[in-house]
Amino acid sequence: MTERADGERGKTMRQLVLCDEEAAVAEVIPLHEDVAEPRPARGMRRTGWLLITCGLALLPWLYVLATGLPATATATHWPVAWVGLDALEALGLITTGLLATRGDHRHALTAAATATLLVVDAWFDTTTATQGTDFATALTMALTAELPLATLCGHLALRTLNRRT
Repeated sequence: MTERADGERGKTMRQLVLCDEEAAVAEVIPLHEDVAEPRPARGMRRTGWLLITCGLALLPWLYVLATGLPATATATHWPVAWVGLDALEALGLITTGLLATRGDHRHALTAAATATLLVVDAWFDTTTATQGTDFATALTMALTAELPLATLCGHLALRTLNRRT
């Protein structure tokens, strides 16, 4: 078996070279041909189209929310919402760390979910904070903790997924 650089694509292609001793002619048979990406299974395609449809259906709803929601609101369970969000972030960071230290590739899943939670937390902290000290604190937390951790988790998830493909 030999290797050669493929000029068009700059890749190394493994080949099987058969040599006919009588004719001294080598025949090159590629062991791996560039093939088109396999089509997703029918169920996966249906799921994809369902998600696209739901996402498009939400677009008019955004207008309804933007024009119909009051400028202020009172939430009876405000502390429960924030404590719950931060508890999920802590659980995500701990789980991702434990899985990563064990070399378990499933840490990519928890890292992606945790990154999402951290970005959502930064968004809502800064957009719901009142002017002054509350906003400065929210912005500081977003820029020094939540968004850097989200970036780290996102990078970890993408790096792991890219290695496995």
